[in-house]
Amino acid sequence: MIDETVEEIREMQTHSSSVVAVKAAEALRELSNREFASIEEYERSLDRNSRALRRAQPSHASLHTTQREIVQRVQDAAPETVEGAKRATEDAIDAVVEEVKRAKRDAAANAVELLPDGTVVLTHDYSSTVLEAIEMAAQEGRHLTVYVTEARPRFLGRKTARTLARVDRVETHLIVDSAAGHFLGECDRVLVGMDCIVDDTLYNRVGTFPISATATELAVPVSVVGSSAKLIEDGFAFENDHRPISEVILEPPVGFEVENPAYDATPTHLLDSVVTDNGIETV
Repeated sequence: MIDETVEEIREMQTHSSSVVAVKAAEALRELSNREFASIEEYERSLDRNSRALRRAQPSHASLHTTQREIVQRVQDAAPETVEGAKRATEDAIDAVVEEVKRAKRDAAANAVELLPDGTVVLTHDYSSTVLEAIEMAAQEGRHLTVYVTEARPRFLGRKTARTLARVDRVETHLIVDSAAGHFLGECDRVLVGMDCIVDDTLYNRVGTFPISATATELAVPVSVVGSSAKLIEDGFAFENDHRPISEVILEPPVGFEVENPAYDATPTHLLDSVVTDNGIETV
């Protein structure tokens, strides 16, 4: 089952990183159904499977941090038996999954402060936390206008637009990526999710960098929202994901190369604020 989840996570390109982190955490429950000769064997298996899950999406910081936390919690519990280690793993999974959900919910709630009634927002890609923030603001009676980029080549923005179209008090506009500069002048804020922030760099869906740079030129504040677990100081080296060329062009390229990176790097000095479950921090 864990091997199957590893393969599934490799293909989870249209899901938010929090969904991936929770799925990977839940996959480790399968170890409770296996037999182990010793606690050492169990802990080796836990570590090996956790590493395999992390390698499945090396660009996902939340996957990295949650898997490390589960293993660390089990080690800190210092179980003396295999059954004790299994119970410690179950407890660690429960705690980590609840923390992921809580942090996502709290980050979205904090972002509502940036969305007063009448705000015009531009967002990019598909971020479940951004969606939750917009939905919360609308539920409080605020009317919002949202411009959503398609997020080519996988068109994840279309998923965002379809979701927002079902939310009362939200007027949704789907635009092509290259039209962002045209509409940014009408916007009060750019609000996007984050894959992670490492040191002074935001890594997010490709296209975030040019949108942020254009918004800064036009004096439109850029805010990113996500769990504080995505703010990484050490122990994680971001690895970009280079997607298949078939997403860009169907026929074989002749005489030219096709590049299809999944993420780009935005200097944090282009950001106005970072919103997490801990609050809003001005950059």
